[in-house]
Amino acid sequence: MPPIGIDYTAAYEQGAGIGRYVRELIRALAAEDPETPYRLFVAGASRDRLPAQPGANFSWRPTRITPLWFARLWHRLRLPLPVETFTGRVRLFHATDFTLPPTLPGTPTLLTVHDLSFVRAPETATPVLKAYLDRVVPRSVARATHVLADSQATKDDLIALYGTPPDKVTVLLSGVSEQFRRVEDPAARQAVRERYGIPPEPYILSVGTVQPRKNYARLMEALAMLGPSAAQVHLVIAGGRGWLDSPIYGAVKTLGLEGRVHFTGFVADEDLPALYSDALCLAYPSLYEGFGFPVLEAFACETPVVTSKLSSMPEVAGDAALLVDPYDVAALSAALGRLLSEPDLRAELVARGKRQVAQFTWQRTARDLRAVYERLAPGK
Repeated sequence: MPPIGIDYTAAYEQGAGIGRYVRELIRALAAEDPETPYRLFVAGASRDRLPAQPGANFSWRPTRITPLWFARLWHRLRLPLPVETFTGRVRLFHATDFTLPPTLPGTPTLLTVHDLSFVRAPETATPVLKAYLDRVVPRSVARATHVLADSQATKDDLIALYGTPPDKVTVLLSGVSEQFRRVEDPAARQAVRERYGIPPEPYILSVGTVQPRKNYARLMEALAMLGPSAAQVHLVIAGGRGWLDSPIYGAVKTLGLEGRVHFTGFVADEDLPALYSDALCLAYPSLYEGFGFPVLEAFACETPVVTSKLSSMPEVAGDAALLVDPYDVAALSAALGRLLSEPDLRAELVARGKRQVAQFTWQRTARDLRAVYERLAPGK
């Protein structure tokens, strides 16, 4: 059977975000399909630093050419160097991170577009990144045989903003790793607190790269608005440094929240369940998300959630979270206040969250992805 090529580069390069998405996707695919041969393309990688093969039917196709150089060669110079130069001939190539490389004539292509935040919320991207994505992503979408969107919200944006035919886009919902479950052991929670320098006070948790799209400055304003009744409540922001982040760090001092806001930096996946479990609630007031993993991860850890009512968040959260306008600081503050002061509401949201998260499994994602593969390039 001819192999399927998949771009694994984001999983190799990135600890969170799209990197985690690709790792979980490949792990689930390996469990679901032990027979189809897969070739994993990895830019900027050396063979001796790759992890173990996900399965016996998976093989690595690394190259030391970096993603930056591929961006220059493939998307700036438009060099027609097919990705099959590195993967060998494949019956389908799946590009997992917004942009599509050149392929040999006749090779079906599948492109995953996670979100169009750089169009919907342009102020949250650097000008250089936005200019690159504005040029390359529409071109990749147009060239792709088929497109995967992380949510119906992203599919709607592809149709509205790029004029993509609806039948060219399939919504592939993500799952939640089984490692996300409530951590009851106080010692385990305390160990994670100490690892990331989190003091003993109760805290609101927010998860994601420190960048404008995550709306951390308004979240801090909302915390400050809670007033003396919540003076002992801290805010923990779990995520690595991103871009345009200086005003976010500056807001801590401006709002007089020194000592109450804690930036942990990147948090390893294995430590996240304890952080969720120890939090009073998750605050995830993002301005735009293609999916929103932290909402489901918090549900799985039985932590109540307040999140944005924009883009994919209502789709992911269902009726299991408090939804607010992320630009309305007063509404965000009021929602946080309710979660801090209404135990019955917290209990009801936790129960709803457990029901909601049960619908999202990587096993289902892998099955749905295989169906797309088979439709685009039937095995022979």
